[in-house]
Amino acid sequence: MWIKICGMTTPAAVSAALHAQVDALGFLFAESPRQLTPQAAAALAAPARGRARCVAVTRHPSRAALEEILAVFRPDVLQTDLADLDELDPLPGLELLPVLRAGEPVPARLPGRILFEGPASGSGVVSDWRAARALARRTRLVLAGGLSVANVANALAAVRPFGVDVSSGVEEERGVKSPLKIMAFVAAVRAASGAAAAVPSSEDPV
Repeated sequence: MWIKICGMTTPAAVSAALHAQVDALGFLFAESPRQLTPQAAAALAAPARGRARCVAVTRHPSRAALEEILAVFRPDVLQTDLADLDELDPLPGLELLPVLRAGEPVPARLPGRILFEGPASGSGVVSDWRAARALARRTRLVLAGGLSVANVANALAAVRPFGVDVSSGVEEERGVKSPLKIMAFVAAVRAASGAAAAVPSSEDPV
């Protein structure tokens, strides 16, 4: 199970996520209590280089803002709304994580991987798991939106995603991650994904 912790703002959160051996860390450049400058994000991400994918999380970025992020932060992955990619010039060599939000039109042809989110990122509101499940049959879907230790097992059973993305669900206060909650969330995901793999779905071949 691919795991991303989004909205890094402190060295302690980065350290906890790396200790838990997550796959990716998200650094926000969109308007949010977790928003960073490219310079601050680059410094915060330094210990993660080569150990986890460093994701630049944007939404409707201007070309100038994106160029600064790419030059200063140097992300491994760019996360932005799927519709944004139509407005941006080609970004050769940069891994993409397009965001599709609940309620938006679903394109006939999906990218090979998407992040499925609620209308407002980082709000703690659970996304539409039924819609996510339908999309997870068509592409590698990373489920986001209101995930926490309390509901992630149910989310994995309902959606069967490729991965999960959490932000507010592992915070001790808005914009500040709890190292203990990060560790607990990752442990819960791995326990639940192992249990789900052992129980075939009614739609899986027996």
